[in-house]
Amino acid sequence: MDPNPDLRTGRHVVYNVHAHLVFVTKYRRKAFTDVMLTRCEEVMREVCTDFEAELKQFNGEQDHVHLLVHYPPKVQVSKLVNSLKGVSSRRLRQEYDAHVRRYLWGGHFWSGSYFAGSCGGAPLTVVKQYIENQQRPAG
Repeated sequence: MDPNPDLRTGRHVVYNVHAHLVFVTKYRRKAFTDVMLTRCEEVMREVCTDFEAELKQFNGEQDHVHLLVHYPPKVQVSKLVNSLKGVSSRRLRQEYDAHVRRYLWGGHFWSGSYFAGSCGGAPLTVVKQYIENQQRPAG
């Protein structure tokens, strides 16, 4: 049997949890260059490692980035997001200060909001059907 490489185990848990995250620059300003996106990916990979998570996929455009993160259930998505946005903002502002200041000001890099969607595994209809078809004990 070929084991699923996304299936992870902990002391008392077996899990396969993925999230699709989208972060948008403040005011949707087109601040990213290709080099900055590459550096942003490196920084975000480091942050994910600190959370025992894995950045499976990363890409972006001039005003936003998409991430696919595989993370353990002990990690709160909101805390992971705060670290990803905070560390990347600080590092990108330090390393590309002159460029960033042309597009963003006031110490902000990311918009305060973000998108987080759960993904991976079976579609919801399959999970619902599986739960409905459980053999419930009589009486």
